Amino acid sequence: QDQSHADDMLLMLDYGIFYEFVPMDQIHLAFPKTLGLGEVQLNTNYALLITTNSGLWRYLIGGIVRLTCLSPYRIQVSGRTKNFINIVGEELMVDNAEKALAIACSKTGAAIRDYTAAPLYETDSIRHEWLIEFEKLPDNFDFFAEIFDNALKAQNSDYEAKRYHNMVLKPPLIKSMKKGTFYAWLKRNNKLGGQHKVPRLHNSREFVDEILKNSHITKKNFNF
Repeated sequence: QDQSHADDMLLMLDYGIFYEFVPMDQIHLAFPKTLGLGEVQLNTNYALLITTNSGLWRYLIGGIVRLTCLSPYRIQVSGRTKNFINIVGEELMVDNAEKALAIACSKTGAAIRDYTAAPLYETDSIRHEWLIEFEKLPDNFDFFAEIFDNALKAQNSDYEAKRYHNMVLKPPLIKSMKKGTFYAWLKRNNKLGGQHKVPRLHNSREFVDEILKNSHITKKNFNF
């Protein structure tokens, strides 16, 4: 972090580290395509691999980054390799979710304690299902959902394309969870403490289904 006012970081190229970038649509392949610094594009999400002269070999650090500048190279952390949703090419990152939720909260008077999300496969459609534990409920729940959806579109052009006319992705389904839901889930799974966090976004429904099975929904939107 070479600039105190910036939210991106200077990529150090003379510290004995070789950087490789894995496109998000390749990340789960056994032999993914990797790109060098000369091949990356601005504002595109990549998983980061590093090789060092101290013996670390093609290590997947677990972070998702985007290049904010190519001269000099600057990166911004946009998520984690296990915390994103990419079912139909929407490439939804935690960074997108955090910013969109903040916008929705600011416009509806809401406050959020915790959340998680996963794809929801319906008979003839796909949407994202969001479980949110509110500190303070929004003034208008359906308006919150609409603002949130629009903010995600503004943050992520891939998400916006998949949401176009509801052709690929339907509007998000937001469920307000009883207070203490996520604490109880962490406790049941022996995950209390600073080393464990609620998984924010996931391609699998493993966490969402488990939380729903043992929790109480206080309110949900009507998918505007």
